[in-house]
Amino acid sequence: MLSRRDILQAGAAAAVLMGAPVGALAAAQKISQADLLRFQPLGQVTLLHFTDIHAQIVPLHFREPSVNIGVGAALGLPPHLVGSHLLKQFGIKTGSPEAHALAYNDFTQLAKDYGRLGGAAQLATLVKAIRAERPNNTLLLDGGDTWQGSYTSLAEKGGDMVKVMQALGVDAMTAHWEFTYGAERVKQITESMGIPFLCGNVKDTSFGDEVFEAVKVFERGGVKIAVIGQAFPYTPIANPRYLIPDWSFGIEEEKVQQRVDAARAGGADLIVLLSHNGFDVDRKLAGRVKGIDVILTGHTHDAIPVAVKVGNTLLVAPGSHGKFLARLDLDVKNKKVADYRFRLIPVFSDAITPDPAMQKLVDDIRAPHKAVLDKVYGQADSLLYRRGNFNGTFDDLICQAMLAEREAEIALSPGFRWGASLLPGQAITGDILYSQTAITYPNVYRNQMTGEFLKTVLEDVADNLFNPDPYYQQGGDMVRVGGLAYSIDVSKPIGQRISNMTLLRTNQPIEAAKSYTVAGWASINEGTEGPAIYDLVGKYITAKKSIAIAENRSVKVTGADPRGMAS
Repeated sequence: MLSRRDILQAGAAAAVLMGAPVGALAAAQKISQADLLRFQPLGQVTLLHFTDIHAQIVPLHFREPSVNIGVGAALGLPPHLVGSHLLKQFGIKTGSPEAHALAYNDFTQLAKDYGRLGGAAQLATLVKAIRAERPNNTLLLDGGDTWQGSYTSLAEKGGDMVKVMQALGVDAMTAHWEFTYGAERVKQITESMGIPFLCGNVKDTSFGDEVFEAVKVFERGGVKIAVIGQAFPYTPIANPRYLIPDWSFGIEEEKVQQRVDAARAGGADLIVLLSHNGFDVDRKLAGRVKGIDVILTGHTHDAIPVAVKVGNTLLVAPGSHGKFLARLDLDVKNKKVADYRFRLIPVFSDAITPDPAMQKLVDDIRAPHKAVLDKVYGQADSLLYRRGNFNGTFDDLICQAMLAEREAEIALSPGFRWGASLLPGQAITGDILYSQTAITYPNVYRNQMTGEFLKTVLEDVADNLFNPDPYYQQGGDMVRVGGLAYSIDVSKPIGQRISNMTLLRTNQPIEAAKSYTVAGWASINEGTEGPAIYDLVGKYITAKKSIAIAENRSVKVTGADPRGMAS
């Protein structure tokens, strides 16, 4: 739960950037690097955390969700607050820099005012400055989804991001999308990169042996810190099992408790869980596993401007795509957190002097791929984005491309959360296209599916998202649809959420026994055939030249807390 202290702390951090009150479309306020770094140090330990960068090493626009629905115990709680509800909760002024970083409101205008966020060279500047201030106290931790999400990462099988993380001085990491390069590549990298790869919940399927290191102990400021790593527990379900056929995953709550107890018995003063479980899963875990001081959470891309406290455990959620760097200072006494101070630092790229060494590395990584990255396919004439529980406009573009290029009646696109946003008037380049589509299983299939099977698919995915027990939420957002309308009541149990399925081409109800031609991509089934999604969408954009997509109105949502919906 959030305390008064949490909200006051968030408001104080926002005030550093906000200055005087402003209106929704006020002129941009000046942001400085000094403002972003301003922080009163506390205690012996500084934890720096980022997660879900998805291989984005240059500054970008990234719109936060307008739909993030909470269910069960998470109803109405962060991160399931969007837009004005989120800003009101944390006392953040509309139109301010921090409001732009955290909320979708007036995104296009404020993006023009405040510029892009993120970038490896900008992140390096912040990390180096904090380390210079606290050289013996700082620990930098990466929450995973780092090696995937760009053309260069796809071309170099994650090698580019390993170089960036090494240069940044990451002390340890955990993982999820990293596994989509396959077991052999993951082992090759982890055995040579020199960064602890902490994935204690990954086991060999034959004998149950641990595949990776689970715990790494560090000393900072005289404090012994045990970092326990937790990879995404549903990797073989959300992603192709055939890429990692001999490894099993899971939440393994009892094993986490055993590791916490062992670390305490071994003399640890501070226990940190470096997790890719997702925020709601970690909130439940924090209430059941005793003795964790801090959970650095990832996977669900949530940016929360306070450290959320569950019992005696602090949860930190630093967003995605390199937009934020979380700083948590801890005063540790008698093996407990006596006090803490937190700030979610928005990485406003234009306000930060890029670190020269990291900028050179970024330029060197991208130079051999310049022709692909800079290729212009067309122009965005409306805001194109992907983020939220349901379709975004870039998702709709992908679905439209599949309907046209695969001559399908219905298109299904996975509920991925990664990919840069494009403002109206900006070019759709290879860099942007691959930020939305760069995966190792990109084939676009064309199959026949019955109406009954389509409903089963929608019901199953909806349960992954809206099951009131977080331990049954298996990752991702709702499958995006093209050519299909439906209604969903998120308050209902599985099998009862989806109704009013309609084929948009004919405006006729979907019939259970009738077959429909369906195109989709990112199938987890081995041997899927069809063109690569990035080639197909690139061809479609080239033919269209100008892309303008209205907000999707074909999905009707009921039973949801309004605080998680656009107002």
